[in-house]
Amino acid sequence: MRSDVASLPGSPERPNEDWGTAVLSPVEGRGTVVLLDGVTPPAGDDGCVHGVPWFTARLGGALTELSASRPDASLSEILSLAIRRTADSHRGTCDLSHVRTPQATVVLARWDGAVVEHLVLSDSVLLLEGPDGAVRAVLDDRLDRVPAEVLRSVAATDRLRNREGGFFTAAADPAVAGLAVTGTVPRGEVRSLAALTDGASRWVDLFGAGDWTDCLGVLRTEGASGLLGRVRERELADAEAGGARRWKPHDDATAVYVELGPPGC
Repeated sequence: MRSDVASLPGSPERPNEDWGTAVLSPVEGRGTVVLLDGVTPPAGDDGCVHGVPWFTARLGGALTELSASRPDASLSEILSLAIRRTADSHRGTCDLSHVRTPQATVVLARWDGAVVEHLVLSDSVLLLEGPDGAVRAVLDDRLDRVPAEVLRSVAATDRLRNREGGFFTAAADPAVAGLAVTGTVPRGEVRSLAALTDGASRWVDLFGAGDWTDCLGVLRTEGASGLLGRVRERELADAEAGGARRWKPHDDATAVYVELGPPGC
């Protein structure tokens, strides 16, 4: 097995709110990928004294530890436990009922010699590559169903945030874990996988520079930093053309890539 992780902030004036890691264990070829994309609140208004980077670091650390220490628990249960643990760590100082309390999209993957488990919540992406090179994107498309004009309004977006008929993120309610997109694939059917925040996946889903198979190919040959470099090149070219295809010039961008190798390796 081998892994590669890269992350770039959207702006040098703001902290990177993404969080990503890959943990590989030689024991039975086990491993875990955790990827979070923190949700930036308008004007910093989220009822929390800590901020989004603090939240993603706490949640990401909890997810990583629990994924390894609780092999008996499903990924949905792991996410629920991690959300509760993170909420408890600032419940006494922050307003966790605030609609914009710190929150994040989530991608989890965990594997051993037999299976690959996966979970996706909100608009980050998990790619699974089979032995024949076919690539499947695991997506939670609920945010994509919200009309673009609605997302331009803070008030309208808040009415759909973590609500039925809207979209869901990991915030302070452990129950949201039960709404994530989950699945299990035999280990022999996955030779590599990748997790991308939407700042990285825009190479495919915004700029159309290639499909998901092409994206996996870039990760394999150029690494995670190579993909992020390609994203920044597209963003700059789009800005020179008027920047009509996105609402901000750059976004925090993180990519995690893992080659699993044969089962048992």
